[in-house]
Amino acid sequence: MATTCTSSTVWKGALQDGQGLVFLRSSGVAAYPVSWRGREQESSGATSPEELIAAAHSSCYCMTLSQALTEAGTPPLSLSARADVTFHPGVGITGVALTISGTVPGVSVESFTAAAENAKRNCPVSHALAAVPITLIVNPSDLTLTPAHPAA
Repeated sequence: MATTCTSSTVWKGALQDGQGLVFLRSSGVAAYPVSWRGREQESSGATSPEELIAAAHSSCYCMTLSQALTEAGTPPLSLSARADVTFHPGVGITGVALTISGTVPGVSVESFTAAAENAKRNCPVSHALAAVPITLIVNPSDLTLTPAHPAA
């Protein structure tokens, strides 16, 4: 069954000095200030569309990779994904870099990397962002790949 999630934004003022509030309507868990400065500069105390895209991508990617590892018989104990979305004013979003780390018993670095690449291709948010290059960084030193737990 399909689901539809809803967010909304109320914006006041001109682009450069205006500000808005993004409401996560479906969950009701938060409202975040948003501003042009949040897009154009590092941190301004307000979020940006790119930061919200990064949050969506990192969470969706973790879910997709977790499912792939579980289906392969090596469910993760933990995964941590970082998504860096690059925005250039006047150009737009020019790329996404995903960085993944985790603790996964019973998997090799090669198997983990293959699953991570596959998850990048199959993540629904990756599909939605197909217009921009998406890179994946898997640093073996950020992985804890322990032997499989013996059956009890």
